[in-house]
Amino acid sequence: MSTWGEGLRPVTTVLAEDAALLREGLGGLLERFGYRLVASVDDADALVAAVDRHAPDLVITDVRMPPTFTDEGLRAAVALRARHPGLAVLALSQYVERTYAAELLDSGGTAGVGYLLKDRIGDVEEFLDALRRILGGETVVDPEVISQLLRDRADPVRRLTPREKQVLGLIAEGRSNAAIGRLLVITDAAVSKHIANILVKLDLPPEQDGHRRVMAVLAYLRHST
Repeated sequence: MSTWGEGLRPVTTVLAEDAALLREGLGGLLERFGYRLVASVDDADALVAAVDRHAPDLVITDVRMPPTFTDEGLRAAVALRARHPGLAVLALSQYVERTYAAELLDSGGTAGVGYLLKDRIGDVEEFLDALRRILGGETVVDPEVISQLLRDRADPVRRLTPREKQVLGLIAEGRSNAAIGRLLVITDAAVSKHIANILVKLDLPPEQDGHRRVMAVLAYLRHST
């Protein structure tokens, strides 16, 4: 495992953060403590390109980045872990983006992974300790992230994106795929993709295909009451 210190090469790091002041501050902190910052970027596409180009040891990424400021950084981190199993990843966020947080933490790989809320990393030593643990192969997760993910397991509808909840609500109203597409102004293929994602996130296995839509509606109704 790459590390830093006397006689050892520094940890090569890619930092992705759209807020310029925070990006500069984190970059300066990393370099001060011996990390080698090979790229500092402000969007998810640039993050992916930088990792593919530099093959770093560590990625530190904001979760919400341009263009939609939803979960671009987190989705990029999940994809990068799949492509680079030895890549250590730390995701930072103001909020818990539940849809992809579990995927990142369950993404496997040979390196560590972490998810921390930004308001919990004010202590420099704690932040550096989290990085050391991640580089050592551990999983480091903010307690609030764990709490929300556990709530998601109790209520799987929480895993759905706002659009997926909208689609499921229309299914509960008895709308067909074509009607859902017309109402939401999306293609039939997009509707089918949303429904497939809903069924997976609600843990409805394919062998129950004849009842999956009904079971999805029941889950939605339980969540809504």
